[in-house]
Amino acid sequence: MSVIAIDCHNLGKRYGRSGPYALKDLSLHVRPGEVYGFLGPNGAGKTTTIRTLLNFIQPTSGHASIMGLDIVKQSVEVKRRVGYLSGEVSLYRKLTGRQFLSYMSELQPPKQPGYGKQLAETFEAELNRPLATLSKGNRQKIGLIEAFMHEPEVLILDEPTSGLDPLMQEEFFKLVRAAQAKGTAVFVSSHNFAEVLRMCDRVGFIREGELVAEESIASLQAKAAHSFLITFADKAPLAELKRLAKTEITSHDDHHVQVQMRGELTPLFAILAKHRVLKLDQAEANLEQEFLRFYHKEKAK
Repeated sequence: MSVIAIDCHNLGKRYGRSGPYALKDLSLHVRPGEVYGFLGPNGAGKTTTIRTLLNFIQPTSGHASIMGLDIVKQSVEVKRRVGYLSGEVSLYRKLTGRQFLSYMSELQPPKQPGYGKQLAETFEAELNRPLATLSKGNRQKIGLIEAFMHEPEVLILDEPTSGLDPLMQEEFFKLVRAAQAKGTAVFVSSHNFAEVLRMCDRVGFIREGELVAEESIASLQAKAAHSFLITFADKAPLAELKRLAKTEITSHDDHHVQVQMRGELTPLFAILAKHRVLKLDQAEANLEQEFLRFYHKEKAK
């Protein structure tokens, strides 16, 4: 059985002996080849989690491992296995992008010598100017190249698309998929649900330092309400449609009905088979709405 890439057990962090917990009893795991989205509003504990995993700050309670290595006792070896992007990219300001990436390559030699150059071309990175003179988006590109260029076993990325334009965001998503295909585990912190949906297998939602909901994207898709706009040749059979379980009629007129259904669709199609249907359009499932419904349900417990 393969090692778990990121494995947390009741991980906690509090500041001061009697201060509040910034992170409380966090238990989660991420397997090799999995992309895990870590969602939450600003101040929820996302960055504290990442800084604790990388032993920039030490946990107050619990324990965690990365690729089977203890994050505190074996933190140096952990860092050799991880590609990291900070939420606030801080680079050597007087160096150019080229000098910085060359220096980082000496500290952590890439598996493929030309891969850093390939990434720089992909992101159209500005390598010849001092890092202090670059825009946030261009510094972000350098940070992403640094995280990916040695092809680590685990990627830990804090708000990775911040400052990137839409074209560069697409390149980033492609890069994540390529890393995943090689078996890399990717842990992505974000407050952008749409972004997380694009690349993740599972999502967790952290609120006030606690993991309050966790769900796979596949499960969300299976649970999500299906929305159909149906156009009938004759008068719409509203009475029959209203009797369907787990179904809500969101709008209607004489010939058009919009319904939202959860679960099996067979009963709906059985009704439609008895009537002349001119058109049936299905809207894309709103997974953000479904996740928030799941989150609020967990929060109420």
